Amino acid sequence: MQKKIICITVINEHSVLARISGLFAGRGYNIDSLTVAPLPDNNLSRITVSTRGDERVLEQIIKQLHKLIPVLNVVESEDIVTQEIALIKFENNEKIGAISALINSSGGKIVSWGEKYIVYSVSGDTQKIADLIRCIGIFMPKEIIRSGAVSIEK
Repeated sequence: MQKKIICITVINEHSVLARISGLFAGRGYNIDSLTVAPLPDNNLSRITVSTRGDERVLEQIIKQLHKLIPVLNVVESEDIVTQEIALIKFENNEKIGAISALINSSGGKIVSWGEKYIVYSVSGDTQKIADLIRCIGIFMPKEIIRSGAVSIEK
């Protein structure tokens, strides 16, 4: 099983996402993350899919993606930059100084604070986010939300 990031440019129309995710489901593959956003100044969207699978089956999925009418471009190059965002909520207590130091050292920042909770934002590649989440586990985060990967060719 190998990990694969697939970037798909599509015409923004109804049921495109259902058809694309259906290709994965039809082959019995799970999507690890899925991110969709409109591209600026046109009627196109960018879909980034992170998945794992057998090389042969992933090749078939990519070939079938190229055949879908609303799909304009499929990129599955190894030469891409991938980032994701994590929002991490902690109780505002005596440990917050140590938590802030750890998150700041990872390039994170406070995005919301109040008397009861502080929320941090951290961005980076998927492995960096996973490593940080493991490290901060001892501080018992109240909630962690990850965005899923977004990618672009270098």
